Amino acid sequence: MLPDRHSRSMLPIPDRPAPGLTTYDAKDPDTHYPPIEPLRPPDGAPNVLIVLIDDAGFGSSSAFGGPCQTPNAERLAANGLSFNRFHTTALCAPTRQALLTGRNHHSVGMGSITETATSAPGNSSLRPNTKAPLAMTLKLNGYSTAQFGKCHEVPVWQSSPMGPFDAWPSGGGGFETFYGFIGGENNQWDPALYDGTTPVEPPATPEEGYHLTEDLADHACTWIRTQKALMPDKPFFVYFAPGATHAPHHVPPEWADKYAGAFADGWDVQRERTFAKQKELGIIPADAELTPRHAEIPAWDDMPAALKPVLEREMEVYAGFLEHTDHHVGRVIDTITDLGILDNTIIYYIVGDNGASAEGTVNGAFNEMANFNGMAALETPEFMAAKKAELGSPSSYNHYAVGWAWAMDTPFQWTKQVASHWGGTRNGTIVHWPNGITERGGLRSQFTHCIDIAPTILEAAGLPEPTMVNGVQQTPMEGTSMLYTFADATAPERHDLQYFEMFGNRGLYYKGWSAVTKHRTPWVMLGGTLPAFDDDVWELYDGRIDYSQAHDLAADDPDMLATLQRLWLIEATKYNVLPIDDRGVERATPEIAGRPTLIQGTRQLLFPGMGRLSENSVVSIKNKSFSVTAEIVVRETGAQGVIIAQGGRFGGWSLYAKNGRAKFVYNVLGIQEFAVEADRSIPAGLSQVRMEFAYDGGGLGKGGEVTIYYGGVAAGSGRVGATQAMIFSADETTDVGYESGTAVTPDYTPAGSRFTGRINWVQIDLGDDDHDHLIDPEERLRIIMARQ
Repeated sequence: MLPDRHSRSMLPIPDRPAPGLTTYDAKDPDTHYPPIEPLRPPDGAPNVLIVLIDDAGFGSSSAFGGPCQTPNAERLAANGLSFNRFHTTALCAPTRQALLTGRNHHSVGMGSITETATSAPGNSSLRPNTKAPLAMTLKLNGYSTAQFGKCHEVPVWQSSPMGPFDAWPSGGGGFETFYGFIGGENNQWDPALYDGTTPVEPPATPEEGYHLTEDLADHACTWIRTQKALMPDKPFFVYFAPGATHAPHHVPPEWADKYAGAFADGWDVQRERTFAKQKELGIIPADAELTPRHAEIPAWDDMPAALKPVLEREMEVYAGFLEHTDHHVGRVIDTITDLGILDNTIIYYIVGDNGASAEGTVNGAFNEMANFNGMAALETPEFMAAKKAELGSPSSYNHYAVGWAWAMDTPFQWTKQVASHWGGTRNGTIVHWPNGITERGGLRSQFTHCIDIAPTILEAAGLPEPTMVNGVQQTPMEGTSMLYTFADATAPERHDLQYFEMFGNRGLYYKGWSAVTKHRTPWVMLGGTLPAFDDDVWELYDGRIDYSQAHDLAADDPDMLATLQRLWLIEATKYNVLPIDDRGVERATPEIAGRPTLIQGTRQLLFPGMGRLSENSVVSIKNKSFSVTAEIVVRETGAQGVIIAQGGRFGGWSLYAKNGRAKFVYNVLGIQEFAVEADRSIPAGLSQVRMEFAYDGGGLGKGGEVTIYYGGVAAGSGRVGATQAMIFSADETTDVGYESGTAVTPDYTPAGSRFTGRINWVQIDLGDDDHDHLIDPEERLRIIMARQ
């Protein structure tokens, strides 16, 4: 093997022309230049595939003893290594940014999620340019790079189609190709997609069999085949991060039906079954203990009998969703196998970016938006029973109950968001690399963390950490390469100190011991008083003999507890965790939190063709009077189609033309529809159509009077009985001249929604009766947190 002649510590690698004779005439026999050699990493550098499942706990996948069948994860585990002490940050965006950079999440500004960013360095959602992502390092060393799926690392004020794109995967993230979505969650049947930084529509409809996970796998497989067909000597780095299994839990019914009756005994019994299976598989120590259920989590036996069939179906749908996801991950692995490159491909299969999600309320939800808008009372047991058959379908936006999340985190305490306990941070992880791992089906129990992946891949590829990237001096990675564990199950662990923190829930791991304190409960977003940080009760666990954190030793060994508490403070200071921030109202309000907002003022002018604008990109018309004015040119044959629409099937509004007449529809949660139609057609030629909404006031989500005008002359009026106070959708958008995603009204389909005339401009004006201040800021926080 030839020595690597490149100086790879400075990226991009500086061009260094070789000195030598320069002739006058190219025909001179002494004329000689070496052939141009495309940049490649060192010989033998492996391909890399990182698979990151969303919101799946340690006890969910069958590869780690769970009830959700994941045969492709099992296949990799049987021929690779399973890590049973691999850790995340307890939340999605922080885990992803930490994984992609090899640094702790506060070090890269992602102390929580982008929607709760503050101006503090550890919580700004801004990755410092001194901490280049792994994909950038690999690309500048000659790798092909691609990401497929979820990106929740873009600051909210940079998430519009105009960027800036520094934090986008294919902008400054180092990925040459990106196909997926920006944000915390997406409709699996009708997603808002980007190809690079360009909004695109799904290639098919749900009725035609479309599902996002399958689409992502299609793109990943095609990209891998193309890359190997055109650059067979160049390794790739593929990051496959589907939105599954984050809510909404969307899956074709046949996948959910496989599990009919499997969960009839409830979550308490399911934990016992999973625990027994984990011991049978040897995935947890034989002396591990099953931690008890906390009082905040209801017992299955205490749930209403009328609701239990719905609760069962919630879990059946989730289990089908995870198995469906594993199936499509398997398609990507099969593509690599078929190309004959599996042996030299490192595959990380990480089952969850945090613990299972307890953000679905104690009863679960048919439509998350109802709860987000303070209308959860609509989802009575009777309503849920009536909607049971629709769970997982395109007409639902569903999530399972807290009890199921707890069961999916067996054998640990707590769930996603709880960074103090392993239920929030310990995720089953599989590593497969035949050329680098000789043992098949091995178990590794060294402490590892998501920040360890980047240095592992660099070491495996024979690449140094860069000291300079794009002219900026880099700080060292904070993770520890896991490569030392691949050949030796008994090797002493090298990552023996790690802090954890999320919304005040915090902990510290040190040489087998862990000191932890839970500060807040994930599903309790409103009411109650949080204790002062100094009043939080700390627990102490000896992980050398207590794998699941079942025995609190705080009273038995106060000196060790004090030592770890002091270490936590030192690590928190080192990595920008301080100040600890458990604020709700303040973090939900951009002006107080100190993060920018994209839209300001009471007027917004929009133009035709603008689309896929998130709610952060459009002035809010909620809980106030407003008007929408459009200057349009109508053909002699009359007007048809959308002028402007916001939201979709699960809530929103649309101003459009139907059979020549202007019409306004307000859709409340997909449950109620209020329509106002003009009494005559829009005149041909240049026209100005205006819709005015006079809000009733007196609180949130009230109704109001609607008047439609043509050229300043009233052309129709009517009433909207209620509105949505907080949010229309987690993923639907605003479009001018058409509607993407799902349709606000069945009067048209997205495919047939384009306006038939010409739109010159559309303007939204807010009234002076601003009731927005009446929204409880804690409600804002609850919505933000539930969407991550």
